[in-house]
Amino acid sequence: MNLMHEELARAHSLERLEQAHHQRRASELVRAKRLARRAERAAYQARLHLARVL
Repeated sequence: MNLMHEELARAHSLERLEQAHHQRRASELVRAKRLARRAERAAYQARLHLARVL
C-alpha cells in the first residue's frame, strides 16, 4: 500500500516538473517574440532616421 502512495507521489511530482518546464518554455518564447518586435521597431526607426538624413 505504501509503495502505491510513493508511486502516486512520484508521478505527481513528475507531472508538476513537466508543467513547470512547459510554463518556463512558454515564457521564454513570449520574451523572445517581444525582443524580436523591439529589434524590428528599432531597425525601422533607424531606417527612417537614415532616410531623413539622406
